[in-house]
Amino acid sequence: MSIGSVLDQLRSEFPDVTISKIRFLESEGLVTPERSPSGYRRFSRADCERLRFVLTAQRDRYLPLKVIKEQLDEIDRGTRPEASAGTRLLSSAKNWVAPATDFSQDGGGRLSRDSLLERTGVDSAFVTELVDNGLLVPGPRGFFDEDAVRLVTAASALANFGVQARHLRAFKVSADREAGLVAQIANPIAKGKGTGARDRAEEMVREIAALSVTLHTQLVKQAVREVLD
Repeated sequence: MSIGSVLDQLRSEFPDVTISKIRFLESEGLVTPERSPSGYRRFSRADCERLRFVLTAQRDRYLPLKVIKEQLDEIDRGTRPEASAGTRLLSSAKNWVAPATDFSQDGGGRLSRDSLLERTGVDSAFVTELVDNGLLVPGPRGFFDEDAVRLVTAASALANFGVQARHLRAFKVSADREAGLVAQIANPIAKGKGTGARDRAEEMVREIAALSVTLHTQLVKQAVREVLD
């Protein structure tokens, strides 16, 4: 297939994918299409599925390319037991609390308030409290997404320990500060010249975000350990 044909196959599932994005993933070694005698890229169906795997990992798990490449290498070597599951390997569950290293760039889905309540098992007053404290932000038309399900689930679990929504505002302030720092680093790269500048910036954001959450997790563990001691 030509790169245009691959784009047509992927766009229904990944509307934001572009030819520039596919070329960027190739430059990063995630896919290696053959070249025709005239120099045009020629992708196999396996190449297309490999790209789908990468895009799914970025969208659903917000994984850095380095981690995705390691997973693909394991699959290529046959050392990853889930290899036969194909792109299902990184499909996200619908009602889980994400580990510290997992992100979602786009929450996906469109849930009404009633659906959110049904999925999470909380009452309407709890959702209102989260919204009023700036922790939960509905979309322009009042809809929520899968990220909202995870957030409410986590907040509800913390509430069982006596942690109220007003206590969680400190987490929101910290997250906003971290996001601002990441933006300061990534924006100049995103606005740079050359093909793939924005893709490089997005990949840097994933890397920094993963590292920042890992650091945050370790700092909290260290602080809690000191409290227990």
